[in-house]
Amino acid sequence: MRIATYNVNGVNGRLPVLLRWLNETQPDVACLQELKAPDEKFPEQAILDAGYQAIWHGQKSWNGVAILSRHGKPHEICRALPGDPEDIHSRYIEAKIDGIVVGCLYLPNGNPAPGPKFDYKLAWFKRLTDHAKELLAKDIPVILTGDYNVMPTELDVYKPEKWADDALFRPEVRTAFKELVALGWTDAIRKLHPDEKIYTFWDYFRNAYERNAGLRIDHFLLSTHIGKRLKSCGVDRHVRGWEKTSDHAPVWIELTD
Repeated sequence: MRIATYNVNGVNGRLPVLLRWLNETQPDVACLQELKAPDEKFPEQAILDAGYQAIWHGQKSWNGVAILSRHGKPHEICRALPGDPEDIHSRYIEAKIDGIVVGCLYLPNGNPAPGPKFDYKLAWFKRLTDHAKELLAKDIPVILTGDYNVMPTELDVYKPEKWADDALFRPEVRTAFKELVALGWTDAIRKLHPDEKIYTFWDYFRNAYERNAGLRIDHFLLSTHIGKRLKSCGVDRHVRGWEKTSDHAPVWIELTD
């Protein structure tokens, strides 16, 4: 079983790229972030024609998350991260697929930091950690994946000294990620590639992709049940080199049956 996550950076504007990637790799499940489209503008028919059923939580111009499945429609559990009923950002959706709970998330960027946006990021992280703790307590197979907007260590960022004050790399954010993982989650990439320099995002500016000046900010966190089934994982880096593509590349894991 192959599960992927992909920040598409605009599902309609990047639709040809998304469909090309789905056709090329055919993941069983694909989690998408940054749809940048309201619910009624989600390209459901094109996704259906590609062989996937989907659930999504959109938002005009910003945010937006979706879960696609080749094995029937995902059974939606919730479409908002618990803990703040007044938070209207479409940043989280959760479903059950083939007995696995999949949480697709788009964690806030947080810049400029310090400031209100950074405070919101830390508060969202706290809510995610609380929810992750509850999921683990249920003792069920869970995957939390998406764009976390955090580089956990210096290995995950090109020239870390240049990012010291950025909201994606500040100590508070890295500590929050570390504490989340420490609850009992497995960081899939680091489980199988502990010392390898792997990136999932390259800026559009200064030839970042060509120079491999990237960041690892898209992550798979696996509960114990899923961690034991982890067979392989990686990044479809070449997709970042396609024309009119997202600044992220898809990340994937493969599980044993």
